[in-house]
Amino acid sequence: MVEQVLQSLAKFLPETTLAATICVAILAGIIVRSRPRLPLLIAFLGVGLSMVFSVQEMGTSQSLFSGMLAVDPFAIFFKIIVGACALIIILFSLYSAEVRIAISRMTEYSSLLVAMTLGMYLMAGATNLLMIVLSIELTGLSSYVLAGYTKEAPDSSEAALKYIIYGALSTGLMLYGISILFGLTGGATDLYSINRALSSTAVNPIALLVATLLIIAGLGYKISAVPFHFWTPDVYEGAPVTITAFLSVASKAAGFAILIRFFKVSFIDANAMGLPAGFWAIVQGFEWNKIIAILSVLTMTLGNLVAVWQNNMKRLLAYSSIAHAGYMLMGVVVLSDKGLAAVMVYFVVYLLMNLGAFYVVMLVANKTGSEDIDSYRGLGYRTPLVSVAMVVFLISLAGIPPTAGFIGKLFLFASLLDAQWIWLAIVGAINSVISLYYYVRIVRNMFLRDPEGDASPIQFSVPQVAILLLLAIPTLVFGLYYSPIVELANASVMMFGVR
Repeated sequence: MVEQVLQSLAKFLPETTLAATICVAILAGIIVRSRPRLPLLIAFLGVGLSMVFSVQEMGTSQSLFSGMLAVDPFAIFFKIIVGACALIIILFSLYSAEVRIAISRMTEYSSLLVAMTLGMYLMAGATNLLMIVLSIELTGLSSYVLAGYTKEAPDSSEAALKYIIYGALSTGLMLYGISILFGLTGGATDLYSINRALSSTAVNPIALLVATLLIIAGLGYKISAVPFHFWTPDVYEGAPVTITAFLSVASKAAGFAILIRFFKVSFIDANAMGLPAGFWAIVQGFEWNKIIAILSVLTMTLGNLVAVWQNNMKRLLAYSSIAHAGYMLMGVVVLSDKGLAAVMVYFVVYLLMNLGAFYVVMLVANKTGSEDIDSYRGLGYRTPLVSVAMVVFLISLAGIPPTAGFIGKLFLFASLLDAQWIWLAIVGAINSVISLYYYVRIVRNMFLRDPEGDASPIQFSVPQVAILLLLAIPTLVFGLYYSPIVELANASVMMFGVR
């Protein structure tokens, strides 16, 4: 037993590094009070080191801690996405006016940010129902506090409270679904045992449907899928922009990692014959993918339609992120390696363009003191570089070539057409057209409207511009040269214990 734990710890270095980083950041904040940003620097180094260990584990495929976690290409891919997002958010935090206001609480901010990252790392590799719940709760508890970090903002406490209430409800629903599934499968908690039980034993289809719906409710909350999205716009508006951006990408990535692993490992028939290479068969004919298809349509449609009416930039991007969750769910529906790889490609480009858009919102809010869309009037003349970068991010979010967002949607739609989900591809294309309206609205304000009030040029520091270019340039480059991320995604679809 001790030997098994030691062997598992050898492959648990990314998570161990993050746990140690939390402790060191707290100690540094207590001991070296004269340097309030030191914990943030420690958090950056710790997350960076955890990513190095994750990259070193590429090619590994094994189970840890008696089946609680898996280290495989799929988990490592999502750890890299989460880690990269955390590093960028830490850089954002250095220049965020909201974070600077509460600089005395920087220790708590830094340690909780790393704790969220640790929870998401565990979510990416969780293969046991208990570990799934524990990792979601670690992520959730940290994010509840960070959502209300800027107590000076009037809507911050309200955002945190709503987040806690919806989080508690979704966790309760998921636990109830897990308890039903636990009974149906004869007390199985790890996903592989659940798969074996469902493959060998006939279970009550109604009970299985209820359990699956309840579990989807819990996981749908993490990815902001309709109708579990109600917390998203209020929390995104009330939280600091840095935390909003982190939740919009990293939390969504970790949620999709758990959702995909749960369904692929638990409900895919590994012994099915006669299917084309790369396609999966559903155990016992339980077509959960049709439930996901309905969620996908509802999510992208409601997200885009409601975004049209938003005037606050953070709320607009919140509904935009809901719509993008709907697009990514399309890749889960098709039940193939091609669909899964398309989701993973989309996450790489989504990280760049969505974080870039939130970064511009943060920079503009720092200078103008407003997050309203009207504050973007004439911005193209006051700060041309930032405005052009914002245009790049927006047209990429809309999926227009030659940006990376076009490549992401291209692979999603190609996987749908390959699996004969024609109607879903049509709905996705219509929604992409709808999204153009509210993205172009921002562009119109920046370049076709005169500024209101102060029309003086806005200047940004060299490091701030460097971070902006760090996100904008790859958004354009990957629109033209995308083979590296496609190859990475295709190499990362493999999960431990699944053929």
